[in-house]
Amino acid sequence: MPEHALEPGAAPHRAGTDARTAALCNNASLTSGEPARRFDLPSENSIRWRGLPRWCAALALVAVAAFAGHQVAMQTGLARLREAADHRLDMLATGLDADLARFDYLPALLEMTPIVPALLDTPSDAHLRDAVNRYLDGVNATAGAEMLYVLDRSGISQAASDWDKPGTTLGQDLSFRPYMIDALNHGRGRFYGVGITSKRPGYYLSYALRRGQPTRGVVAVKVNLEEAERAWRKLPGDVALIDQRGVVILSTREDLKFRPLLPLDALQRAEVLRSRPYGNAALQPLQWSQKESLDRNVQVITLDDTDQLASARTLGGAPWQLMVLDDLAPVRMAARNTAITASLAMAVLLLVAVALWQRRRALRQKLANQAALQAAHDMLESTVVARTAQLRAAQGELVHSGKMAALGQMSVGVVHELNQPLTAMRTLSESAGILLDKNRLDDVRGNLQRICGMVDRLARLTSQLKTFAHRSDLPLVPLLLSQAIADAQAMVAEAAKKHRVAIEVDVQPAALSVMAEEAALGSVLVNLMRNAVEAMQDAPLRTLRLVARLDEGRVILSLSDTGPGIRPDILPRLFEPFVTSKPAGAGLGLGLVISAQLVRAMDGTLRAANQAQGGACFVVDLPAAIAVIHHPPRSFPSYSVDSIDSIAQE
Repeated sequence: MPEHALEPGAAPHRAGTDARTAALCNNASLTSGEPARRFDLPSENSIRWRGLPRWCAALALVAVAAFAGHQVAMQTGLARLREAADHRLDMLATGLDADLARFDYLPALLEMTPIVPALLDTPSDAHLRDAVNRYLDGVNATAGAEMLYVLDRSGISQAASDWDKPGTTLGQDLSFRPYMIDALNHGRGRFYGVGITSKRPGYYLSYALRRGQPTRGVVAVKVNLEEAERAWRKLPGDVALIDQRGVVILSTREDLKFRPLLPLDALQRAEVLRSRPYGNAALQPLQWSQKESLDRNVQVITLDDTDQLASARTLGGAPWQLMVLDDLAPVRMAARNTAITASLAMAVLLLVAVALWQRRRALRQKLANQAALQAAHDMLESTVVARTAQLRAAQGELVHSGKMAALGQMSVGVVHELNQPLTAMRTLSESAGILLDKNRLDDVRGNLQRICGMVDRLARLTSQLKTFAHRSDLPLVPLLLSQAIADAQAMVAEAAKKHRVAIEVDVQPAALSVMAEEAALGSVLVNLMRNAVEAMQDAPLRTLRLVARLDEGRVILSLSDTGPGIRPDILPRLFEPFVTSKPAGAGLGLGLVISAQLVRAMDGTLRAANQAQGGACFVVDLPAAIAVIHHPPRSFPSYSVDSIDSIAQE
């Protein structure tokens, strides 16, 4: 819009602004005598330090949430571990006590058997010893112990259930064994240790034979607890059995066996050397230390630099402790994750609170700004209305100018399109008169038929021009593609001759037909061929080649020229409205848009690309007549050649 068109409205606005500015300046001059008030804005450092307590409080809340979550998760995990450990201890202790108590009936059984006291009275009777050996083997097979044997008062083994096996105790002096000494002194004894002859650990139970007279001898039973140990391995955690000296005698971990929790004192070492309960074990103390006592039998200990929860239970049938060890790493990992989750949840809550506070603050600021901007809005409203009216007027003028330009282009195209058939009709009419004078009636009839065909075409063009931009319901019919190309070639023959463009047509097979509307297909072909002819007017080699082939029920028609091709910046937007490479006034950029719409209405596609050897190539893809002979009628825009070519040349 020219500047002078806006100056009348802009001048009053500037005048009003100058007046208000002057009034403000006058008021300022009137009040300049009053003492000035000083408003000190807060510095950046003060603003930064003002928010520090809030950040510290937020971090403190996050830390408190993390600590509380860690503590709760840790206590919950420990309680769960303790409960599980109690259940396991109940089960293991009950099973172990039952295994040890099931051999209590053996002394009474052996005392009531006559051959056992008889052997102790006459130990030199080999026949009697053999009978006792076999009897002990049968009883042991029924009882399920590892070994059953009888010793005299001096501790010499007189009969054994394993008399026929290597490593038997038969004839061995076992008087130094604690279970032998306890049985002679107290009537029974218990002992866990490594066998002197078998070198295998076991639990020894001894009973004194005292029926009717002083002690004749001792019955000893060796119980193998390795089966119980193997059953312990199926349970979670580690299990250890600790004797009265604090030495691990059974464990699910091999590295803990025959190792004391704490170093043995001198008396304990002397007792170990005398009774040899652990065989040749080095008795290297474990790396065991107590960190925290949670209960009388529950402690947090460190074993081999690993924190574990140790839960112990004293057995009723033996002076031992059954201990369950659970790794605390999973509990601490869960507590750590809970702490992280709690801190993140607190952070999210704080962020939500800050967001709500900011929202309320922004709402208050918005209300204040609305009140402040209302006056400015009222002041600018009249100016906006005036400027909007001016812009609408300018827009109307531009639209009107565009319509006039389009109408002029359309008129030029219509005149050009009608001029060629009219010239041809005049020539045919004159030649018909000459032929009539020569009495060549067949040639005259042919000229008249050609004139009728041109008149029909002109009628179709004018009919489509009247219905421009309206929809047509003409059905798709089979059309001979070579005939449609020949008709279009005739329409551009004058332009091709003018620019010395050679047109090559290759349609295979020759009877190739497409499903299309005659006028629409002709308009598309004429537009594409005319664009190619005009594009090659300055090219050294000017050849327009049309190639059509049948491909899976579709007809692929390519139109390639030897011109400069399509500019790269235009190629992606080639089928958009008002996109053209021609100079201003030479085209509106609507021809290819209309052509693409016509092809789509005929159930086809129109594509464009640049060739490697130079020039542009347009590909029209249409349904073949043999594949879609029963295609239903299609509705598509009806455009004339004039509208495609002359109105909006690409």
